[in-house]
Amino acid sequence: MEIWNPVGKCSGTGYLVADGLVLTALHNVLGCGALEVKRLGHDEEWVAAEVLWPQTAPPDLEREPQADGALIRITGLSRQPPLGVKPVRWGRIDGTVVRDEQRMTCVAVGFPRSEVRDGVRDTKEIRGHIETLTGLKSGGLITAYVDQVAVPSKPDEKSRWAGASGAALFARGRLIGVVTTDRRRDYDGDQVTAVSVVSLAARPGFVAAVGELVPEEVTAGEGEERSRTAYDVEVPPGVNNLPELPSPIFVGRAEVMAELERALSAESEQAITQTLHGLGGVGKTTLALHYAHDHAGAYRLVWWIRSDTPELIEAGFAALTVRLRGAEASDLTTTQAAEWAVGWLQTHPGWFLVFDNAEKPEDVHTWTGQLRSSGRHLITSRYKRGWVCEPISLHVLDEEAASGLLSRLVEDADADEARALADELGYLPLALEQSGAFIAQTGITIAEYSAMLHRYPQRATDAAPGGSDPERTVARIWRITLDVLEERDPRAVEILRNAAWYAPTGIPRSLFEPLAEDPVDLAQLLGLLGDYNMITLDRAGVGIHRLVQMVARTPSADDPHRDQARVMAARDRAAELLLDELPDDPRLNVAGWPTWRALLPHVEAILDACDPDEDTAEIDLILAHAGEFLEMQGQLSQATDYYIRSLAAAARLFGEDDPSTLSSRSNLALAVWASGDVVRAIPLFERTLEDRVRVSGEDHPGTLALRINLAGAYVAWGDAVRAIPLFERALEDCVRVLGEDHPDTLASWSNLARAYEASGDVVRAIPLAERALEDCVRVLGEDHPGTLISRSNLGGMYVASGDVVRAIQLAERTLEDRVRVLGEDHPDTLASRSNLAHAYEASGNVVRAIPLAEQALAGLLRVLGEDHPTTKTVRANLSILRAQQS
Repeated sequence: MEIWNPVGKCSGTGYLVADGLVLTALHNVLGCGALEVKRLGHDEEWVAAEVLWPQTAPPDLEREPQADGALIRITGLSRQPPLGVKPVRWGRIDGTVVRDEQRMTCVAVGFPRSEVRDGVRDTKEIRGHIETLTGLKSGGLITAYVDQVAVPSKPDEKSRWAGASGAALFARGRLIGVVTTDRRRDYDGDQVTAVSVVSLAARPGFVAAVGELVPEEVTAGEGEERSRTAYDVEVPPGVNNLPELPSPIFVGRAEVMAELERALSAESEQAITQTLHGLGGVGKTTLALHYAHDHAGAYRLVWWIRSDTPELIEAGFAALTVRLRGAEASDLTTTQAAEWAVGWLQTHPGWFLVFDNAEKPEDVHTWTGQLRSSGRHLITSRYKRGWVCEPISLHVLDEEAASGLLSRLVEDADADEARALADELGYLPLALEQSGAFIAQTGITIAEYSAMLHRYPQRATDAAPGGSDPERTVARIWRITLDVLEERDPRAVEILRNAAWYAPTGIPRSLFEPLAEDPVDLAQLLGLLGDYNMITLDRAGVGIHRLVQMVARTPSADDPHRDQARVMAARDRAAELLLDELPDDPRLNVAGWPTWRALLPHVEAILDACDPDEDTAEIDLILAHAGEFLEMQGQLSQATDYYIRSLAAAARLFGEDDPSTLSSRSNLALAVWASGDVVRAIPLFERTLEDRVRVSGEDHPGTLALRINLAGAYVAWGDAVRAIPLFERALEDCVRVLGEDHPDTLASWSNLARAYEASGDVVRAIPLAERALEDCVRVLGEDHPGTLISRSNLGGMYVASGDVVRAIQLAERTLEDRVRVLGEDHPDTLASRSNLAHAYEASGNVVRAIPLAEQALAGLLRVLGEDHPTTKTVRANLSILRAQQS
């Protein structure tokens, strides 16, 4: 049939392969919605037609010439093959078809535009041969050599065979391809290229559009009939065994669905295999099901194969044989039936197989290796390595899609509650569906379910709503993965149990080094967990889904991976590993602060996850050290909470008089004092000092530190009379017991100077403060917090003595150093800004003082709050400055 494209103003050739269905080259009809066709013969009229296939966006034919095929549906009149002619027989050839022969004859009939006789288009027979070695190209193309007849003339055409594109190419009575181009060279064209039928049949939708299509191997000699084979079983397009969709609600997957469509609809004569991997419960099966249901009509056959084990895969292929052969398959063993199914798929192109939940790549490759042509494979797996393609990674939903899914599952859902629960569940689709169905079925609110999740995590994560698959819950799905990991290396599961107690992101790999033999061994263990999508690995460290953490931390008698003993052992080991990583002396070890900042999220996570009533000695130490670090960073409220919890843990574990308990009470008193509640701090110091003297003696370092702290609290309270004797005794004892250069001795010099200043004796105070600063710089260094405190104290004394020039110099330097060392929002930095404002005020420069006081007040309101004594003092000072200015 001749084809006319009114958009491209070009003509071509087609072949009527079924009632009203014409096969042609795709480039003949590109860009055209309405076409015209007419059959060979002068009395025929042009009739309307339209492109039936492909329906997707046209490919780049320069890069994918094997995609140059199309099917046209005649809409004007019904066109049937002439009476008495057998239906078209499809054929396939490969490198062995000719065997001992060197060439195979072929023929096509087209309408070259150069063949015009008496003003009427005429046909030209393309008769030639296909050579065994050179005529078969990779990528589904066939080269036919034209011989025995003259090639067309070439007036006004680049190609002598222009217009013959789309002609059906036959070999031994079988339609094997569609002519697309000829060799565009300077010499006479004597070769034409055709797209093989097998290549077209492998593309989604072709077989469904044509109907029955069984390419016969073109191996017989001329005139011989093809012998029947054991695989001559035909099925109508659309046969499938797809399970029902688990939920009609499908959100947040448009992008990955488009990526999957691009991968599986690519043009290829070979089979296309695509793997979809991700954490259990992330929605791999659901996505694959939606894709398969949406595209079932584009394939001859769609078959779903459970692939958890090699036995299930074999059973899936055997089930296909039973579907195709019915009672004839009853005498076959499972292995025999599976082998027959593979043979049938090899000889019937245009199918789509889904291997769901494959555990090991080699289990699937045993089968896909036999099916490397004329079909599509989609594999879902928790495992990401070892696949023959670049796998598509499926991640959790984004916040909008996750909260939207919950809102659609739960009638009249509160939007804020839905967002909060979605975040708590880590946006994991299965967990969202499980919780949403449970909420809808039981009639509770989202907030009530969230409370259940906190109070009864084991039951909540393992509760399947009525009517659903009881095995399809997050806890039970992950248990399958843990079984595999336990079999491969139990240490990987141990790492996972420990990681469950830390923050979900940025876990340093170094935390797990004691669990491995060496760095190489650790990398392999983490890689194994990453391959099964139980963790993520990047330069920031290790990440783990927060719901995986919740499940791993929750004991379950039904799960051998989560019995009470293992979960508690993992908690204790995680605490030990973290404690070993935390730098010592968080008050004074400034060099360790960056490490503390990196580990603080994991400190907070393990403390939040542990029941305070079950705090261990290791947890108590973490609480104490974390409180000290937070206190130095100005996070006083959180530090106070940790000290209170540490005190309770120490008293329960060791008793009221244990040094650990006394240290916890002293730490709490310091934090309370720093928070501005010196009235509450003083009794704590007094009681603790009394107990420390009784338990440890007068010269114990803890006793000396407590005496210094109590004296400092007296100064803050305004009782310099009681403070000075305590400071003088503390200084004498520190020099005698600890030595001149001990940090506590250096602090005692500065503290005694402050007491003298508070009593009004600045003359005695300044020499002591200057000595203290000089010794701090020499022993501790310029940037040590003790040095910064000494410099700040001395600057205040200069103001009190009227030496504002030196006071401003010290205040400016202290502020600069504290910004650099402690940060803009540290309470000491904010105090330095206020001190500098006070120095400028003392010099009479109110204009420079006010902006500094305003900045200090804004920071104090943000960090310490409205009611903190320091905030109130700075506010009052600012009011005085403004009054002076006005």
